[in-house]
Amino acid sequence: MTLRQKIGQMVHCGFHGYEPSEEIVRLIRERGIGGVILFARNVRDIRQVAATNAELQRIAMEAGLPPLTIAIDQEGGMVARLTEGVALMPGNMAIAAGGSAEAAYEAARVTGDELRALGINLNYAPVLDVNVNPANPVIGVRSYGESPELVGDYGLQAIRGLQEAGVTATAKHFPGHGDTDVDSHLDLPTISHSRERIYAVELAPFKRAVAAGVDAIMSSHIYFPAFESGKVPVTLSRNVLTGLLREELGFDGVIMTDCMEMKAIADHYGTVKAAVMAVEAGADCVLISHRHDLQEGAIDALVAAVESGRISEARIDASVRRLLAMKRRRGLTADAVATVADDAYYAGDAFRRVGGEAHRAVARRISEASVTVVKNEGGLLPLRRERTLVIGVQAAAVSEVDESVDLPMTLGQALAAQGVPVEERTVLLDDVAGQADALAELARSFGQVVVGTYNASFRPEQAAFVRAVLESGGKPVVVAQRNPYDIQAFPDVPAYVLTYESRPLALQSAAKVLAGTAEARGRTPVAIHPDYPAGSGGNGR
Repeated sequence: MTLRQKIGQMVHCGFHGYEPSEEIVRLIRERGIGGVILFARNVRDIRQVAATNAELQRIAMEAGLPPLTIAIDQEGGMVARLTEGVALMPGNMAIAAGGSAEAAYEAARVTGDELRALGINLNYAPVLDVNVNPANPVIGVRSYGESPELVGDYGLQAIRGLQEAGVTATAKHFPGHGDTDVDSHLDLPTISHSRERIYAVELAPFKRAVAAGVDAIMSSHIYFPAFESGKVPVTLSRNVLTGLLREELGFDGVIMTDCMEMKAIADHYGTVKAAVMAVEAGADCVLISHRHDLQEGAIDALVAAVESGRISEARIDASVRRLLAMKRRRGLTADAVATVADDAYYAGDAFRRVGGEAHRAVARRISEASVTVVKNEGGLLPLRRERTLVIGVQAAAVSEVDESVDLPMTLGQALAAQGVPVEERTVLLDDVAGQADALAELARSFGQVVVGTYNASFRPEQAAFVRAVLESGGKPVVVAQRNPYDIQAFPDVPAYVLTYESRPLALQSAAKVLAGTAEARGRTPVAIHPDYPAGSGGNGR
């Protein structure tokens, strides 16, 4: 390989559109990039995704390059780029609420099988962050829970499931994003704990992942003063990436950055400049998800850094060897990707299993086990088969990682399918305050009221609305449809149920529990209130 081709292998890029764009084609042919990142903006349906990926691989092979790493964020639950036509698995906290680490393996194995059938060979999962901060705006239900041991147990099973399916697993966000109250998409967070605390909590799952042979680890854009005296985030810290992860923990897989266009990097250092700094720090792979000019600029800056002697070519060679070894380890060879996504391929078993009943049955079983009844005073559950008001707050993207949330089902619709007579009102997040009084008054005329909240612990207007219903004499059953900590804003609600996400499958599972056609078996993987520690649940009180 030429120097430019080797550096290209170290840069993974996103693009816009349902077909390979002119920009991504040029990056492959002229810059030799080693990987492509897919987002929801690249997904129309699963057949199109498979065809796009086959075309991307054809372009790389015709350019004489190794097969491309084609990557995606398919964590499950609320963070997923593929949502239709696949068996979308519950997210991490929902899986952990079900109480079976084996379920983490099953979910990851099915996800891996489906991704590989669509031509995707790397998943930016699992999240190994230990969510010990209820105010965390970006991790939350993406974490398995607040226990380092539990996160390690479930995370290792997810890694095993993905890698057995031939998909690279990426443990993230090293050395831990679980105790921040700032979203690194928006600014640079700091975690100021001592080394002893970080080793005991944040680092513990990652140490186990390294020992278990995880293919890749993604760095966080967070400043850890315990490891870095200069105020630079982990992604740019040689002390953390090389000193801690590579040398002390002995990780010899691929170190990849989180997206270098996130504001924690872009606003403080600049994406192009930071790409060079990340490689100097020890990163093998730099992710630039959106802007073509920054993608080209980063590659040019890295070439210039080697040509000037700032970075040695031997350092580049070491990273490229790791990247190529990762591809070979997951069977990513020219022969393996040579099959064109044609009619014969779509008729084959691998593609036909994508979103099939066998895979969906796994998702249903895991989802139904996750529903958690934390509180049930006065026997409000199961619901009676009588006129019921369901008030829901429409789900919305709460972080850039969500990308978009367009959900085709409501809790009221799911309850109606279980035979509960429903009258439903759905409120936009920004309209809750204006409609609170009218909806509280409406609730007076119903014998049963179900309120679906969405991150109410971060949205005071939702808490005020629930309290308004209580003050009007209502006894609402509150269903927290994402953040389990919502009860902190209204601890006196008589009934409180957790779904951990608002995907249709989660709402269907919750409706079965609310209607009494399924048993509530979930238990909280985190403490959600002083009265409700981790492990709360069962049938509530």
